Amino acid sequence: MFTTTRRRAAALIAGFTMVAGAAFAEYPERPVQLIVPYPAGGGTDIVARTLAVELEKELGQPVSVVNRDGGGGIPGQTAIARARPDGYTIGLIASDISLYKPQGLAPLTYADMTAIGQTNELPGSVTVSVDSPYQSMEELVAAIKANPGTIKGTGAAPGASWHAGFLGLMFALGLSPDDVIWVPTQGGTKGHLDVAAGNSDFSTASLVEARALVEGGKLRPLATMAAERVDIFPEVPTLREQGIDYTYGLWHGVTGPKDLDPEALEVLSKAVEAAANSESFVATLQERGFKHVWRPGAEFEAFMAEDLDKMQVIFDQLEK
Repeated sequence: MFTTTRRRAAALIAGFTMVAGAAFAEYPERPVQLIVPYPAGGGTDIVARTLAVELEKELGQPVSVVNRDGGGGIPGQTAIARARPDGYTIGLIASDISLYKPQGLAPLTYADMTAIGQTNELPGSVTVSVDSPYQSMEELVAAIKANPGTIKGTGAAPGASWHAGFLGLMFALGLSPDDVIWVPTQGGTKGHLDVAAGNSDFSTASLVEARALVEGGKLRPLATMAAERVDIFPEVPTLREQGIDYTYGLWHGVTGPKDLDPEALEVLSKAVEAAANSESFVATLQERGFKHVWRPGAEFEAFMAEDLDKMQVIFDQLEK
């Protein structure tokens, strides 16, 4: 009798252990939602949907991309930060997260989320029309200095990504942003189109957004704001190569809510790293002109902290 009781107790303990182990191993046991804080079809959405395909293979569950656009990305990124921290809602955020607090738009920062990994970046550039008299950054800068308040720049709405890149460039040159007339546009592609049409003198949006116009003989790239030359336009020099110590670019990365469940974070970290470094994901990025950059959680968090500090310095200078 005593032996039988002991056997039953041992069986119960073993059964409990198996169930507990199975519960842990089951994450994720249902589909994962990947929030994109911008409209479908844009750069962030393209990166997210490409990553989601690979992420499904790693997690063994469907990964549904949900666009929560509007408000400059604030509502969507806030939704990521405030989601239930169980690992079933994550997001692909953009560098706009570094622009909210410095401008007083929202208190939301990277610190309100759990960093999982950076996936890529999209460096800015300086482009002019093929009919422009400026053949180099030296000539463009000389014209701005000689004719303050007459040269027109464009590429984004005031305070948005490529405008922030412009502000940083002007400060790096020791110039005031007021030395250039900024022409607001809804996005980098429209900024490049404005330059190609002859309405503005230069744009600071990305080469990716200028690609069709450059290849079509409408725009001339003077520089990339990347630290190194970009693969799709290897002939375009960096700003640093032209004596301007400045880099700027947009970036994307995967985050989750603050205090994300440690077990879910462990699984997600491995899955996102594998997906972001897969041949298919990297090839798709390169084909579209994005630069593949992988930074794991802690490194990504440190990078975002540095980026926020840089944006704070830029907008603090703007207020002086």
